[in-house]
Formats: sequence, structure tokens, C-alpha cells
Amino acid sequence: MIDEIYNSRIGAIKTKHFSDEWEQTAIPFEESLTKEQIVMFHKLCDLQSETAAEEMRAAYKAGFKDGVALMREL
Repeated sequence: MIDEIYNSRIGAIKTKHFSDEWEQTAIPFEESLTKEQIVMFHKLCDLQSETAAEEMRAAYKAGFKDGVALMREL
């Protein structure tokens, strides 16, 4: 159930975007790579993104459970 709550709220959470900085940094870097290096770079970016997303879900779950534990103490 916590996953469903998290997944329905994920689009409603406001976060700061660094897309301009990412593009200014990543595009010239990517253009300097060979085709094999580009494949590896994309794979690394995907792994990092998936890891960050999983960590955010885990932190959300832990925070939710901590909040429930605090409410139960009252």
C-alpha cells in the first residue's frame, strides 16, 4: 500500500530541476565519446537513476513507517 501511495504522489512532488546544467555538461561529454563509451555511459546513467529511484522509495517507506510509529505513541 505504501508503494501505491508513493507512486501516485511522485508526479505531484515539486523538485528542483537541473536539466539545463545536465545538458550543458553531458552533451559535450557524450559527443567526445566513442560509440562503445556512449553505450556504457547510458548504461551507467540508467543504473544510477534506477538506484536513486529505489533509494527514494525506500526512504519514503521508512519515513511513512516512522510517522505511523510516532502517531501510535501519541
